[in-house]
Amino acid sequence: MSETKPAPQTITDGKTVHGVVAEFSDVDSLLAACERVRDAGYTKADAFTPFPVHGIDKALGIKPTVLPWIALAAGGLGTCTALAMQIWMNGIDYQYIISGKPYISLPAFIPVSFELTILFASFGTFFGMWALNGLPKFSNPMFTSPRFDRATDDTFFLYLDAKDQRFDEDGAKALLGDLGGEYIEPVVDDDSSKKIPTGLLVGLAVVIALSLIPALAVARMRVTKSSSPRFHIFPDMDFSPAKDAQQISTLFADGRAMRPNVPGTVSRGDLDWDVDFHTGIDMEKLAQIDAPRARQLVAMMQSDVEVDQADGQVAGEEAEEATEAVEETTETEEPKAEDAKSEEPAAEEAEMKEEAAEEESSQETETASEEDASQEEPAEVEPATEEATVEGSGEESEEMAAEEETTEEPAAEESEPAPAESEEPETKKPEAPAALAPASGPTVDTTPWLTENPLAIDQAVLERGQQQFNIYCSVCHGMNGRGNGLVNQRAQRILATTWTPPSNLHDETLYQDAYPDGKLFSTISNGIRKMPGYASQIRAKDRWAIVSYVRALQASQNASLEDVPAAQRKAIEKEQSDVKAALEKAAAEAEAKAQQSAT
Repeated sequence: MSETKPAPQTITDGKTVHGVVAEFSDVDSLLAACERVRDAGYTKADAFTPFPVHGIDKALGIKPTVLPWIALAAGGLGTCTALAMQIWMNGIDYQYIISGKPYISLPAFIPVSFELTILFASFGTFFGMWALNGLPKFSNPMFTSPRFDRATDDTFFLYLDAKDQRFDEDGAKALLGDLGGEYIEPVVDDDSSKKIPTGLLVGLAVVIALSLIPALAVARMRVTKSSSPRFHIFPDMDFSPAKDAQQISTLFADGRAMRPNVPGTVSRGDLDWDVDFHTGIDMEKLAQIDAPRARQLVAMMQSDVEVDQADGQVAGEEAEEATEAVEETTETEEPKAEDAKSEEPAAEEAEMKEEAAEEESSQETETASEEDASQEEPAEVEPATEEATVEGSGEESEEMAAEEETTEEPAAEESEPAPAESEEPETKKPEAPAALAPASGPTVDTTPWLTENPLAIDQAVLERGQQQFNIYCSVCHGMNGRGNGLVNQRAQRILATTWTPPSNLHDETLYQDAYPDGKLFSTISNGIRKMPGYASQIRAKDRWAIVSYVRALQASQNASLEDVPAAQRKAIEKEQSDVKAALEKAAAEAEAKAQQSAT
């Protein structure tokens, strides 16, 4: 027969008995008593010690807690919540590719899933512990015993709860006495008032009311409009101008919203390559066409060299040493420019003697014409031209200016006003030979771009280029390079008026013969139109790898069987024959069905 739970016993003063407690003076006697109580069949017993006692849980027969399972379940719920939230947000409700990853990318979802797993598990552990221990409990009958205060000092206590089915007050006292309990007493109700103090209730109500104010303010802000700015306790960067890469900014002189790299800085590990590798330009040929630009590009590769942006000249002795190799290619042009400069003062002095009686306006016209003539090479200036420049009137000077435009002189130099006689003559840049001078017109690109990729193209380089392309380029240009990326699709869906569609990489104007590899590398590095430069995000070696993958992507659209290695042609020919046979079979079946339906 199963034993029934006895009714709580009372003592003479009418207080309810909640159990019996006994004191022990040492750990060994407490452990022995716990084992005897366990063997006697008591399941609701507890021990109180001033310090942790190893093995006391086993001695009391306490079963392992279910709290770890609660923490596991809560953590699993957090993981499922995070995954469901991210799948819905990024894969269903607002589809957007980030860094080339698919809509539903489990590796990318790990950080948020991990955080919510820990958060839910910690909450489950905290509140599960409260529930298992019956908390919050504002009073405990054990606190009615004044001797129980020594449980935190030097005394050990063993408590038998009256809720145990085997509990009997007299039998419990006798058992604890036999086990060596030095002082045994019943645990009765706390006779203090059970009414919660009014002040505590009022204070709790005030705290709850005050805590609702921020929530109500936030709810009101979400449904109302106001022309006043928000109240910021900590402004931080809330009021700093935020610009997108697609916008125009007035913060920088070039109008870009994304600030370019600081000149002279080089990423770690990138100094192993030369200037050609980092710019995509043949610097030797550029030095012959545009020496100042070549010197500037070389100087930018030096971390301790200053570059004068006004005239493209390099300042400092270290810069001259760094560009010595580039200047050697322009030694043939420098003497000619110096001769032109040395002849300029002598020509001016002769003119001043001959034309001293003429008016001031004629002198200014002659000076302007003479400076235009001095910019040309001595070997190309004819005597008749010099005389027309010195003695001609203002109309003849305008005719000469028109003729100089047809001889590939830049229009910007002719539109500059001529300086007065009192001003010192400006220092002119050395002019390139006529054979190497850039052609006029805004659409002509005379930059000597590298025509071949400096990397050794192999499977590893192409795979690296594909990876970087999918991360940085496919968002706009699409995985196939046809300009149908998700950003462009969304811009078309929302009818963005300021959006410039990305280029189709399979356009013939972007093939290698029309768009050299070096120019494509420079476009990736520095950007074009609304495309920002990626030099600060992608290493130079990876940018060249992207160039190689783009070329492979272009070749894949127009490849022929001759482009396939000989060892793989047979497999492709077999696959072609199988596809052709399948198509012929399908066509025959369709024709047979059509004939049957016709009959």
